[in-house]
Amino acid sequence: MSNLKELCSGLPLDPMPSNRGRDPSVPHAPVRTPNLTPKEERLALRNALRYFPPSHHNILAAEFAQELRQYGHIYMYRFCPLIHMRAYPIDQYPCRTRQAASIMLMIMNNLDHAVAQFPQELVTYGGNGQVFSNWAQFRLVMYYLSEMTEEQTLVMYSGHPAGLFPSLPSSPRAIITNGMVIPNYSSREQYEKMFALGVSMYGQMTAGSYCYIGPQGIVHGTMLTVLNAGRRYLGSDDLRGRVLVTSGLGGMSGAQAKAAVIAGCVGVIAEVDEVPLRKRHEQGWLMEVTSDIEHCIQRIREAKRSKTPLSLGYHGNIVDLWERLLTEYERTGELLVDLGSDQTSLHNPFSGGYYPAQLSLHQANQLMATDPARFKTVVQESLCRQVAAINKLSEAGMFFWDYGNAFLLEAQRAGAEVEKEGGGATEFRYPSYVQHIMGDIFSLGFGPFRWVCTSGDPRDLTLTDDIAATVLEEISANVTERVRQQYNDNIRWIREAGKHSMVVGSQARILYSDQKGRVCIALAINQAIADRRAPVVISRDHHDVSGTDSPFRETSNVYDGSAFCADMAVQNFVGDAFRGATWVSLHNGGGVGWGEVMNGGFGLLLDGTEEAAKRASLMLNWDVSNGVARRCWSGNSNAYETIQRTMEEQRQLRVTMPYPVQDEDVLDRALLS
Repeated sequence: MSNLKELCSGLPLDPMPSNRGRDPSVPHAPVRTPNLTPKEERLALRNALRYFPPSHHNILAAEFAQELRQYGHIYMYRFCPLIHMRAYPIDQYPCRTRQAASIMLMIMNNLDHAVAQFPQELVTYGGNGQVFSNWAQFRLVMYYLSEMTEEQTLVMYSGHPAGLFPSLPSSPRAIITNGMVIPNYSSREQYEKMFALGVSMYGQMTAGSYCYIGPQGIVHGTMLTVLNAGRRYLGSDDLRGRVLVTSGLGGMSGAQAKAAVIAGCVGVIAEVDEVPLRKRHEQGWLMEVTSDIEHCIQRIREAKRSKTPLSLGYHGNIVDLWERLLTEYERTGELLVDLGSDQTSLHNPFSGGYYPAQLSLHQANQLMATDPARFKTVVQESLCRQVAAINKLSEAGMFFWDYGNAFLLEAQRAGAEVEKEGGGATEFRYPSYVQHIMGDIFSLGFGPFRWVCTSGDPRDLTLTDDIAATVLEEISANVTERVRQQYNDNIRWIREAGKHSMVVGSQARILYSDQKGRVCIALAINQAIADRRAPVVISRDHHDVSGTDSPFRETSNVYDGSAFCADMAVQNFVGDAFRGATWVSLHNGGGVGWGEVMNGGFGLLLDGTEEAAKRASLMLNWDVSNGVARRCWSGNSNAYETIQRTMEEQRQLRVTMPYPVQDEDVLDRALLS
């Protein structure tokens, strides 16, 4: 408790902590190459020193300048706290309101060394998903939250705490925006400069909104994707003996190994960096590890024949694995892979998100820092090789999809053969998983609803798991057959979730549910809290029916020309704010990259009160209906039926419904006249 009080006391200036620099025991972000001019370097230094009184500038200026030139950014390592960073029980935070304490808990969970990808650089996942831009910001935010009353709101500008501003008890306690750059200047090159200057930040989806819950946050969605890919491509949800080949075992991608086993298949995941690979193995998320590609092929063949679920981590480059699988097919005629995808961080392809096959990890990191232009060329050559092997295996019968990580987008930019003849702006040779697999689920209103037990007690998580499963079982008795299948998948998931040791960091859980399910679960949990249980924070991944406008992922199956419009995400952010969210966030970037997506998110504290129940009901109903209404207007039949049923249940809801063109000849005649 005393350590938390000290952490929340503001910037430690008298005396300042010693500058320990980078901790060699934790992984670190790749060196950034913002290519600042001397004038811009001076500005970056001036901007960083704004957080400190002039009496400290002489010492700090020199070390900040060294950080900028050595790492491409000023992280302020001197102010990285020594405290064990984790989600402490909510009652231990020195706060005036539990709403503020809940935000502090979520921030510290994002930076837990067991959760964060590069904890000292404040990166939670995705290679560049920042919680804050520097450690001064972290300390000021913790101070402001400890001082906050229920008539104040913390305003966050891309990691920078603008301050506490007067507001209403019904207002959000924090308003967060990340990367809100004028559209014409939202390029990768501009981002690197803006981040180095300390004026903008990439918050990913849930890093900069403090809502990440470790790789569990994507395990369930990945499991559902694999399960539904089997149904669509292989005609069965029995995936025993079926092989999925993919890549990435870092942050979000680390979920793939466990999801594959839960789905019942053989998951083979390539990872070039031994550190995250070993981490997943030690956590029990990955069953086996090998760096021998021949042994890898042998284990695939054995597991495929015995139909034994397996997660196998290949320590090597995914391109080499694809090419070896192709060689095996050409040599023996045996296609060892049924399903394929990719989860490297290609939203960040030239700064550590993708490692080319031609170079070792060490060589790639060196070239990235010393010759960025050459590194870009090598990355694009590697992408072309990867696509060439995938294309040939697909022609042989493998089913491949894009996992919304900008793989096909970057492959196209590299010159690889991924074009779809006659396709629209968001269509490629292979579909995104939203277009073919998960899009129908979104249009039915299903998405990743999650919660965190702020007590830190596993027994509370077990209780909430049971509450959620019971609620879904009750609702599923009176839904359509299509919706019931989704409910059954999620009931199975939540009933078995505790067996799979998925908790990393906070005591959290995720499941996919529609509007009615989310509201009913939240209200049931809130009632349990009223019966003397600790508060619970509810949230969701921004990767949802309503939270994100992303033409190459979440809204890639919107075909009325509005896929590149971002009204939905902005309206989601604003609507959640005045309907009762504890905090809201709006981000440029996330998932498929800076300038490619806009997403909005929220956090809401359930404390057992009637007020919390009212907020949850009002906000969650809007949070889903907003997206379903938009999808309905775009012409999606699932969304049309879903919003119609919702209007029948909620008399105050009135949505503008589209009239479809029933006779295409009408258009032809009009355009020929």
